[in-house]
Amino acid sequence: MNNDIEKILLSQEQIETRVKELGAQISQDYVGKNPLLISVLKGSIIFLSDLLRHMTIPCTFDLMTVSSYGKKTKSSGSVKLVMDLKQDVAGQHIIIIEDIFDTGKTIYYILEHIKLRNPASAKTCVLLNKQCPHEMNIQLDYIGFDIPNEFVVGYGLDFGELYRNLPYVCVLKPQIYQKQST
Repeated sequence: MNNDIEKILLSQEQIETRVKELGAQISQDYVGKNPLLISVLKGSIIFLSDLLRHMTIPCTFDLMTVSSYGKKTKSSGSVKLVMDLKQDVAGQHIIIIEDIFDTGKTIYYILEHIKLRNPASAKTCVLLNKQCPHEMNIQLDYIGFDIPNEFVVGYGLDFGELYRNLPYVCVLKPQIYQKQST
């Protein structure tokens, strides 16, 4: 796998430090609120796991799956609910945990889906905010890192279900994804 990498954008140490900071900030902001963290599978599960270990307040989590990429390097533009939440979110303080914010369509879809269920509040926490034209105007509440407009993998992010297990965020060599994503 390492031969497929063009460059590392964020090291394992950088990610660990920032996730710890996010966990501390969310813990401070949600004292006495017992938030429900909603992880968007599969990409954000590693981020969620690490974030939970750095939170010092009572909280719960649930999982949902939406799809917009398939095996491509760009979003299809169409978001599809694959697996819904198991818990009732009415009256709860929700934090949507997402791996990457690029077009904004996925987070917008999830926020709208959650708001229909009458939560007490709904906020967002993204590991990566891609510096590209966002199609949806969404105010992100917690951001791990701003990154350039490049196709990245690692730390939960994949290409064709591979590379999620890398402990850092990196850019693949173009020849890896160009031949498969067309």
